[in-house]
Amino acid sequence: MQPLSLETSRLDLRWLTLDDAAFILALINDPDWIRFIGDKSVTNLDAARRYLEAGPLAMYRRQGFGLNRVALKTDDTAIGICGVLQRETLAEPDLGFAFLPEFRRHGYALEAAQAILEHASKVMGLSRVAAILSPQNTASAGLLENLGFNFERNYQAQPDAAILDLYAIDLANG
Repeated sequence: MQPLSLETSRLDLRWLTLDDAAFILALINDPDWIRFIGDKSVTNLDAARRYLEAGPLAMYRRQGFGLNRVALKTDDTAIGICGVLQRETLAEPDLGFAFLPEFRRHGYALEAAQAILEHASKVMGLSRVAAILSPQNTASAGLLENLGFNFERNYQAQPDAAILDLYAIDLANG
């Protein structure tokens, strides 16, 4: 599969690279990321590069898809990530997203996720996409509902893991 490159009216989406380490370092150390996704113990640029290599870049090689850098078209400022992932602990692909605090509540996540879901349906041939999130993450739950996702059940990846909410969307009926 070719590296993803999507464009919306305001955004450019593409695969992450090691050159995105400074952006990733800022994003995954955002207090909301740590609260809702978890502390990845990434404290410097070298650790951010290792995180990229072991996470998104490895998934591109394994699956041909993954999380993508979301940037403003006007000046290429990286503002967030959005994409479809295939987790070992989840049977179906799921939508993931996170945005820097100053770029939340401007419709960017909705715009990026709509483009990703259209790509997932038309190019990847997916008929269903899940999403998992912390029950306390009401902003992300609202975004999922705006996208047409429905809450299905609680989800626990492992016996000692946090209980999450699992949402899903049927793209064939979208």
